[in-house]
Amino acid sequence: MVDIERRINIDDLLADVGRNIDESGRFGLEITPDRTRDDIMNNHPGEHLREKILNLPDSPGVYIYLDKNGKVIYVGKAKRLKRRVASYFNRRHDSVRTNLLVRNIVDLRFIVVTSEEDALHLENAMIKTYKPHYNVLLKDDKSYPWIVVTKELFPRVFMTREKGLDAKYYGPYSSVQNARMMLQLIRDVFPLRSCIHTLEEKKIAQGKYRLCLDYHIKKCTGPCRGFVNPEEYGKYISKIRQILNGETLLLENHLKEEMLRLSEEWNFEEAQAVKEQYENVRKYNSKTVIAPAEEDADMFAYEENGDSAFVNFMHLHHGAVVQSLNMEFRRRLAETKEEILSLAIAEVGKRFERKFGEVIVPFIPDVEFEGVNFVVPKRGDKKKILEVGMKNVAQYMADKEKMAEKLDPERGIEKLMEQMKKDFRLEVQPRHIECFDNSNIQGTNPVASCVVFKNGKPSKKDYRHFIIKTVEGPDDFASMKEVLHRRYSRLISEGEELPQLVVVDGGKGQLSAAVEAFEEMGIRGKVALVGIAKRLEEIYYPGDQYPLYIDKKSRSLQVVQALRDEAHRFGITHHRDRRSRGQTRSELDNIKGVGEATAKTLMLRFKSLKKIKEASLEALSEAVGPAKAKLVYNHFN
Repeated sequence: MVDIERRINIDDLLADVGRNIDESGRFGLEITPDRTRDDIMNNHPGEHLREKILNLPDSPGVYIYLDKNGKVIYVGKAKRLKRRVASYFNRRHDSVRTNLLVRNIVDLRFIVVTSEEDALHLENAMIKTYKPHYNVLLKDDKSYPWIVVTKELFPRVFMTREKGLDAKYYGPYSSVQNARMMLQLIRDVFPLRSCIHTLEEKKIAQGKYRLCLDYHIKKCTGPCRGFVNPEEYGKYISKIRQILNGETLLLENHLKEEMLRLSEEWNFEEAQAVKEQYENVRKYNSKTVIAPAEEDADMFAYEENGDSAFVNFMHLHHGAVVQSLNMEFRRRLAETKEEILSLAIAEVGKRFERKFGEVIVPFIPDVEFEGVNFVVPKRGDKKKILEVGMKNVAQYMADKEKMAEKLDPERGIEKLMEQMKKDFRLEVQPRHIECFDNSNIQGTNPVASCVVFKNGKPSKKDYRHFIIKTVEGPDDFASMKEVLHRRYSRLISEGEELPQLVVVDGGKGQLSAAVEAFEEMGIRGKVALVGIAKRLEEIYYPGDQYPLYIDKKSRSLQVVQALRDEAHRFGITHHRDRRSRGQTRSELDNIKGVGEATAKTLMLRFKSLKKIKEASLEALSEAVGPAKAKLVYNHFN
């Protein structure tokens, strides 16, 4: 291929590589497979490949794997080519996808470059060009909102997703909402034209244009009729460029000084107009300025969920965000977060032709970029900047997941179930989960609740209440055992399907009682069983001395927490109702001549014992007749 002894030009190098590749992405050179079946199954290279690997240099570069048809199936970078390529063939890999990749490798090509950073840029460019099947995928529609200032006699300012106009572009912005917020600030402060006319001095002088509503509501100064000259209008544009460059704090200070100057000169109407502009800018700055005014910074934040990784880039100027970009990467192999972050940094540098100096990151990427100092802040203003980025990337990830689930609900459920299966070390997906909780106060009115989640959502028609029958006093362990026996003995006798996971609210004691119940019913091992402790959200397994701590951000833990909280709410509500009914009956049952039917009628009419006590004899008579009413009235009065 190509050896490089200088700082490479990626585009020239790609053109050189492209001469050997046809339109279908296949190398024009003839491929002669020499790997036997045993070689393929054991991840061993054939003689042809082995010879190439032995002759690889220990230099930075890019390696290209080809399949039996000569098609590029993987492009990778390496600090030391020989060591990196050999690592694919000298062992079995934990990743199934990586093993599949190795089995499909028939030949390889390589390119030597001067540094690992050059290798990263070349790898990124080749992935975009040839789209290899096993490479990490940047999911990117390349459609970002920008704000443009046109190069006209009276420039226009508007948002667009397309580049190519004769205009100055600012951005991109991470979302349409952010771009619109910036445009709203500009229109609140400056009386700019919003029409799409190409204003020409000759036609303006001839009166070819008509004034629009914006002029009459003082949102435009009427350049179409010559009511403002290009020089005065240009002052607005100059201030707008300041805002778009992130110099909003400077503009805020300027407007404040101008407001004070005008008020000191007793020009109160003009001072009021400037004050309104100042308030708009100050309000905007309170939302968007996230660092001291003198700080310029570049920041990358990272978050991941399963095979998807998300990166947020922000560039700050004078403390305000002037560039922001969200990226989503889809893993194909077992790429590390450090590798993906390096790809994101290279992508932003290439796309915006940026040269980074100091970059704030949550962790150090796996590539050393020339002249770039990576900082992982622990405190101070840089830490605050990183925290803002982490919030942005977390929100972006959540929005993407919600959108994907909305378009394909079953895909979201499947992803959640697989995550729960992995986190809770289950053999099957927990499509049907049940949770039990006991409720009693000093042993009175003991009850238990069973709530059911199906596909991660409450199935309220399957909820059940239990009144403890065989246990005397406040014995939670025995109560748990009784309830589980009653629940699953009935499901088994009726031939109903058992859940895949049962959660008991409590620690080792409740879990031990549940294990005993399962053993007596013969379903231990058929249904997964865990206990969840309230204090530290610890997950206990039968037979394990130490609890499992699941990531607090994990949706798996959130589902189980919601399940536990719902069981607690359902049980407490039932217990409160029973206690209330018990107290009410005891009061009314003390009245001689008043039976259960009369007590029920009174409660339905007056809703509470307090209102029954306060009711007049006439009101009671209307409810239960004069004879019963007199008995009740005399008892309480």
